[in-house]
Amino acid sequence: MEESPPSAPIPIPIIRTPEQDTEEVAPSPSNASEPSEANSRTPPPASFKGKLDIRNYSFRVPDAESGASGGARRSPRLSTPLRTGSASPSLTLDPPDRGRSSVSPPKRKALTNDDDPSSSTSTPSTLRSPKRTKSNSSSYAPPSTYAHLNHLPDAIGPNLLILFVGLNPGIQTARTGHAYAHPTNHFWRLLHSSGITPRLCSPTEDGQMPALYQLGLTNIVSRPSRNGAELSKAEMDDGVAILEAKARKYRPEVMCIVGKSIWESLWRVRHGRGIKKEEFRYGWQQESENIGVVGEKGQKEEEKVEGVEYGEGRWKGARVFVASSTSGLAATLSTVEKERIWRELGEWVENRREERKVKEEES
Repeated sequence: MEESPPSAPIPIPIIRTPEQDTEEVAPSPSNASEPSEANSRTPPPASFKGKLDIRNYSFRVPDAESGASGGARRSPRLSTPLRTGSASPSLTLDPPDRGRSSVSPPKRKALTNDDDPSSSTSTPSTLRSPKRTKSNSSSYAPPSTYAHLNHLPDAIGPNLLILFVGLNPGIQTARTGHAYAHPTNHFWRLLHSSGITPRLCSPTEDGQMPALYQLGLTNIVSRPSRNGAELSKAEMDDGVAILEAKARKYRPEVMCIVGKSIWESLWRVRHGRGIKKEEFRYGWQQESENIGVVGEKGQKEEEKVEGVEYGEGRWKGARVFVASSTSGLAATLSTVEKERIWRELGEWVENRREERKVKEEES
């Protein structure tokens, strides 16, 4: 029986997916050296298109009315409307978070609604800075500050040529108990250089000045302080009436105001206003400015002291001489200018002493 030749094998078709068609075909050993069309094509970029949709995994804010999911959630910062006048969204800043201490340093002033116009919420009243109370001056010191220091007694008596009116005792004066005791004060030196005293006196001799040279010492404010800035205008104004009473009681011929600020207080109380620049001058003042004037009714009995000749009826009061301050802190006038002012008073004292001496010899 004759055998039939073997039949050719039936080819089986290979089914490929579209993704497999795009894959690069590895070259076979036979055609490795020959470039193929698959090798010359650039593969497409990686993508999840057709396989994964990232929007299906985004959180969506539920709609309050329908309950359906709304748009994707966005940052509150990006949803904040632009301020009026802003140049671009990148310049828009969040309102300051007042609850976090890291936003501002601990000592920084807490802002209020009035301070930050961008704040839309009310700020607790505890964050508002308290209003400052108006004080007498920036350097004012109440009497309790130096309550441990003693007040300086007056060196005063009858028949005085001059009653010197100072501002108030300084710290050194209050500690020592003697007037103008600070080493930088020029009071005692000016008394001597002007001719008011025939020799240079010491602060320890202040109590003897009425008996030695018919000179008295007092102050418009009795309490001590470090300087005049620690006094209030009210304290100085209250001292004017006390000076008037001392003048009526002891009847000095002249009251020397030692310092411009003291005369400003006297003027303010008497005229009801501050003194103008063109109205102020050092030296002798007009007779209308005399201190301690007594009317037609005469001196009151309770204001009289032994040794003073009061006479009957009116008294024209003590003449006023305004001298420069003798404090070392007063540098408005030069030393030459101060000596010139004080010398004018010294010349009057020298002439008046001669007149008194002649009168005593005649009597």
